[in-house]
Amino acid sequence: MRPAVFSAAPLLIATLLHAQQATRSDLTPVDAIAGIVQAFESNDIIALPEAHGSAQSHAFRLALIRDSRFVNRVDDIVAELGNSRYQDLADRYVRGEQVPVERLRLIWEDTTVSTAGNSYAVMAGLLTAVRTINRTRKDGRTLRVVLGDPPIDSSQVQSRADHQQYLRLRDSHPAALLVTEVIARRRKALLHYGQLHFQRRNIQSNYEMTSSLAQTIVSLAEAATGARVFTIWEVDPGMVPAEMHSWPSPRLAPVAGSAFGARDFADLVGSVMASQRFSVNGNVIAPVPPDAFRRVAVEEQVDAVLYLGRQSAATPSHQIPPDLCRRPGFVTEQIRRIRLSAPPPEADRLRDHCAAIGDP
Repeated sequence: MRPAVFSAAPLLIATLLHAQQATRSDLTPVDAIAGIVQAFESNDIIALPEAHGSAQSHAFRLALIRDSRFVNRVDDIVAELGNSRYQDLADRYVRGEQVPVERLRLIWEDTTVSTAGNSYAVMAGLLTAVRTINRTRKDGRTLRVVLGDPPIDSSQVQSRADHQQYLRLRDSHPAALLVTEVIARRRKALLHYGQLHFQRRNIQSNYEMTSSLAQTIVSLAEAATGARVFTIWEVDPGMVPAEMHSWPSPRLAPVAGSAFGARDFADLVGSVMASQRFSVNGNVIAPVPPDAFRRVAVEEQVDAVLYLGRQSAATPSHQIPPDLCRRPGFVTEQIRRIRLSAPPPEADRLRDHCAAIGDP
């Protein structure tokens, strides 16, 4: 009779989970900018996702940082696609100093991320927006952009091994910046990164966090300081739950105590990411079988969800501006970097994209 008891266990667990969710509240959406500003009243760091390649996401961020309520509360924006090797250039530029464009563009062109779809305009637009904000302030304070990408010098990167040593720092380096530049100085910061960097437990390691490879910016910063990062997850336009269909955009909704918060976090990351899980034992990485997949509730990983609309406003995959394609040596150097860090088709995509642009 014992096997029959065990076979009933999954049904019992499902029944209990359903009963628990039935007693939970619905999500309560608020205006996204007002909600983020209010969250800064009780949080020093708010993690706002950057949906790479999304014009919608970029436009929302600019609207947020230009809002006077945000400017009056926040000190720093920690940004993903900016090389920290050039922090001094960024500081000088946003303070209003003159910085030669050929130097300034190193911030977003010389990074650990070299792909055919890099959107250099995102970082350039952020720096320009902050520079304009600082120029118009009357209180003498300045908003700072903290560059989060590891301090790579691509001219010295000649092999995959060279590149890997910087890729390993993609979470630990910005986490250290949060500790030294924000938390230790008692400042408030907006952490603006791809949202997988915000996981408290990494779904790809099946939520096992003993390996350094599993750590994220948020897991490292919270473990090092005890401070809690308020994390926001942007709902993918192709995966919008039914309860959000009637929401105007942009909207922010806390998830704690809601039926949505009790859902499996795997529902938010998409089937491909959720199904690719690995265990790490020393230097051995092995796939985790689906029957061993762990479940973690959304509210254990995320503090709020961000809804920017049902339709994707993603910009085209190839975002290299025409003037870059025509710059002497640019395509050759980018292809060299891509071959050290990305799948081979990325180099072909860049070559084809720039070839289609042609001469002016």
